Amino acid sequence: MRALRIAGLGTDGCTIILETMPLRPGDRRDQFTLVVDDTLHAAIRGDLPRLDPTEIDPASEMRPREIQARVRAGASVEQLATAAGVSSERIERFAYPVLLERSRMAQLAQQAHPVRADGPDVRTLEQVVTDTFRRRGHDLSAVTWDSWRGEDGKWAVQLRWRAGRSENRAQWTLHPGAHGGTVTAVDDHATDLIDPQPAAQLRTVAPATDEAPAALAVPDDASTPAKRPRKNRAAIPSWEDVLLGVRSP
Repeated sequence: MRALRIAGLGTDGCTIILETMPLRPGDRRDQFTLVVDDTLHAAIRGDLPRLDPTEIDPASEMRPREIQARVRAGASVEQLATAAGVSSERIERFAYPVLLERSRMAQLAQQAHPVRADGPDVRTLEQVVTDTFRRRGHDLSAVTWDSWRGEDGKWAVQLRWRAGRSENRAQWTLHPGAHGGTVTAVDDHATDLIDPQPAAQLRTVAPATDEAPAALAVPDDASTPAKRPRKNRAAIPSWEDVLLGVRSP
C-alpha cells in the first residue's frame, strides 16, 4: 500500500490535505483531500470495522475478489496486470490459489471418462488422448492442459497442442461424479480425439456384386484382346447323354 501523510489543512477549514510519500527520490507527490466529518471522527475513535489488508489494494482498481473471479473464469495473470496497470507480481499473489484450483480441475478432467454416442468409455480421457496421439504421430510432450469455470458454473477443460505449424485446441465439459466423472466434447477437435477409430479408417465399402466394376473390366494394355467367354455350361453333354449315346448339338 502507498502511505499518505498530512500536508496541511484546507482553506475551508473542513478538509485535510494529504499527499503521497515518495518511494524514491524525485518521485511525484500526489495530493488528496479528506473531509473532516463524523466518519473520520469514528475512524479516529476506532468505531469503524477493520479491513483486512488483502481485501483492498490501492495500487489497483481491482479488488482481490475480482481478480480471483476473473482468473477462475479463465483470465491470465498477464492479462489482468495489463488491464489494471500493475506488475504481474501484484496480481499473482491473489491469483495463485485460483491457479492451483484450475490446475487441479484439469487433472481431475483427465481422469474422467469421455462420453461418446455409444456411452462413456471405460478408459480415462488421458488414456484415450494418449492413444490417439500415438497413432497419429503427435508429440505428447508438447500438450498443455488448462481449465476454467464458465458462467453456467460448470468447469471446462482445454487441451492445446501443435501439429506442424497449426495450433490446435480441444475443449470438453467436466461432469464430476463417481469413478472420476465424465467429460463431454464441446467442439469438433474434442470429438475427433475421443473417437475410437481414426477418420482415415472410416471408409464406406461398396457391397459385393456379381459384375466387376467397369474400371476393372478394362485391361491394362488396350492392345491385348479380351479373353473370349467360356461356352455356356448347358452346352456340355451330361453323363446321361453320354451313356445313351446322345450327342450335343
